[in-house]
Amino acid sequence: MKLFKILALASLIFMGAAKGYAASPHTQAAVVDFGSCIQQSKFGKREQEGFEQLKRQMHSILDDTEKQLNDVVTKLQDPDYLDTLSPEGEKELKVRFQSLQEELGRYQNHYYQILQQANMRMIHSLAAQINRASETIAKERKIPMVLNKDVIFYYDPTLDLTTVVIERMDKDYEVAEKSGTLPPTSQTMMPDPKQMMHQGPALHG
Repeated sequence: MKLFKILALASLIFMGAAKGYAASPHTQAAVVDFGSCIQQSKFGKREQEGFEQLKRQMHSILDDTEKQLNDVVTKLQDPDYLDTLSPEGEKELKVRFQSLQEELGRYQNHYYQILQQANMRMIHSLAAQINRASETIAKERKIPMVLNKDVIFYYDPTLDLTTVVIERMDKDYEVAEKSGTLPPTSQTMMPDPKQMMHQGPALHG
């Protein structure tokens, strides 16, 4: 979740002006914990599971490629095995080693770049859900502005609407789930993981 926090620091949820505040006419803003909305809401948990699934798929690709490479290395280091090969067979094995080594290096280079872009997609998607729920609550309570807690040095705890916003997000989630209108997760909209690992993050940037 560290990357969530880094990206969340740049997130500011701003609502259009409204008149007064039902509980206190002097209150001009409320606060929402962006990270908590991601970690605790049903939308957030669903997106996080999709992100973790993507990580597992890419780890599997890395592990499989590394396993193939280690198998080739073992054969190249086995004199008895090499004696069973023709010159052409040994050459093919060395070419295979070079190919797998380059492939593994390429996958490793792309891995973190792809995860970073996938995380940004997720944050963008969840920010829209948080913004929608915050706007609904703000209009109901006539609050002119809702701010992300991470960009504020101090605030009175009574201004914190995080729990209320998460409850609203969960209500929206349940309605969408029952009606079959849940949006696809940001990860399911991305290309095949192996294709991304091979071609790099530019494929889906």
